[in-house]
Amino acid sequence: MQNNNFLLKYAVQYLSKYTSSKKNLQRILKSKINRLTQNKKERAILYQNIDHITQKLEKNNLISDNEYTINKIIFFAKNGKSQNYIKNYLFVKGIDKKIISNQLSLFENNNPNWEKESAIMFAKKKQLFGTKYNDEKKLTKMSQGGFSYSLSKKILSDF
Repeated sequence: MQNNNFLLKYAVQYLSKYTSSKKNLQRILKSKINRLTQNKKERAILYQNIDHITQKLEKNNLISDNEYTINKIIFFAKNGKSQNYIKNYLFVKGIDKKIISNQLSLFENNNPNWEKESAIMFAKKKQLFGTKYNDEKKLTKMSQGGFSYSLSKKILSDF
């Protein structure tokens, strides 16, 4: 029981420093358990309590996949990331595809030109508007960033 309280305190402490999705927090707690205990029975008991801890944190609004998703979308959009990059990042963090698509559509309704602005910022960061690269390499860099061919072509031809 003492270890359960320790895990809860560790989770709250972690969330005070970093934002996290539910799945990511569960992964972090599992790795903490692996570092803490050598006894397999004790480890199994602690693994079973991870769901209880994350539900308790959700109930107290300390963790929310919806809030995490919208915050990451805003952050990445301001930093020149593409919609594909954002989707992949959130999927790896354990966010449900429905939540990702709902939050992205809400964000796109509020900010209709965000992907174009993000592509321009990406191109500026990668110095694609200068004469450093030929057109093929510029398009390749944009596609590696997750931007569509048509958007990349349009951005690079405008500047």
